[in-house]
Amino acid sequence: MSTSIVAAPVAALPAFAVRLLRAAGFVSNFDRFCIAPMLVVLASRLGAPLHTVAAAASGYYLAYGLAQPVWGVASDRWGRVRVLRISLAGAVPAALASALAPSAPVLIGARVVAGGFFAAAIAVCLTYVGDTVPAAVRQRPLSALMSAFALGTATATLVAGLVAHWLSWRLVFALPGVLAAVLVVALRRLPEPPRERPGAVAPLRVVLCSRWQWYVMAVALLEGAVLLGFLTYLAPALEARGVPVALAGAVAALYGVGSMGAARVVGRLVGRWSPVRLIVAGGVQTALAYLLAGYSQRAGVLVVVALLLGGGWSFLHSTVQSWATAVSAAARATGVALFGVALYAGGAMAGALAAPAAQAHAYRPLFWLAAGLTVPLTVAGAVGRARWGGRGGRERDVSGGPVVGPLGPWSRGHVRCMEASQDARP
Repeated sequence: MSTSIVAAPVAALPAFAVRLLRAAGFVSNFDRFCIAPMLVVLASRLGAPLHTVAAAASGYYLAYGLAQPVWGVASDRWGRVRVLRISLAGAVPAALASALAPSAPVLIGARVVAGGFFAAAIAVCLTYVGDTVPAAVRQRPLSALMSAFALGTATATLVAGLVAHWLSWRLVFALPGVLAAVLVVALRRLPEPPRERPGAVAPLRVVLCSRWQWYVMAVALLEGAVLLGFLTYLAPALEARGVPVALAGAVAALYGVGSMGAARVVGRLVGRWSPVRLIVAGGVQTALAYLLAGYSQRAGVLVVVALLLGGGWSFLHSTVQSWATAVSAAARATGVALFGVALYAGGAMAGALAAPAAQAHAYRPLFWLAAGLTVPLTVAGAVGRARWGGRGGRERDVSGGPVVGPLGPWSRGHVRCMEASQDARP
């Protein structure tokens, strides 16, 4: 039994800590989104069909999701910063292997490994904020992190298209590897949040006994399909109409621009708008975007689509993500990790199932399907969040009292499935 003292979360993070967390999330998102605008180029250069090369993206998402609970449990037990540095160190050779891949199968394997290692970054950054910032004001720093994550997305889609077109796609995969190596050293400055050290199974037991955790994971599964899986084919839809890869990447990069702009708006609306209203606003933007994309895949239309999808991500996803950090506060890293499993599994499944349609250039029904799936996603997210908040949903430990620190219950030995009875049931 650990005797470490669990401190109460503070209201703000030091500026240098925010910069390091934002940098880690930026690099992770850059690596995750850089492949989408290069799919057609990769298929041509590696002599493989588009649906085969698309498996590199789907495999990355799947590995990214499946690795989340591993990193989450490790983070709860050995520390946020230590796990973040280890994962980035492992991502360096995986990124470089992607850059040197001589064939599509090797590229797919390297991207799967890279996805597994880069998977820790976003979840650890979010958990770090959850450990150190009270739930009532947490969405503001989370929105700030989302801005950096969105910048990584925008930079990836823009730089990937330009560099792949004018120089080499190999440089695109090498860049996040170099940045990750720099961060491994820089993150030594980031202090470790105080925590208890539970057993390896205890956090999973607490999380999986929460009905609300399962509900949020179901929402995340659908969210991943809509906001990640179908998004992969925005740039290929343009390239199918003869748009150069660099321009297609630039248009897709506007997704990140929309997300950054919307993240600032969300930061100002937190506390003025309810979480339910934010979710609905994000859902409306996302549905409208995919309806427009189904109507026309012209560059001018997809510019608007990319901006709307970025706005939908910031409004909808950041709100659901904030919710996920509070559902299982007693084992926050594990809970956020399982949320990530569902999110990226949804993205991987949708991306894989949509690949044959993309190969046949049948983008209209693909995007309209995404618009249709946005409706149950928005309803489930809004209704669930309203009921969770309406029944006193807030961070609680397994004994029923408010959580005082990041892992308060472990110090009292209440590692049981009682959280299920404390949660309001969906």
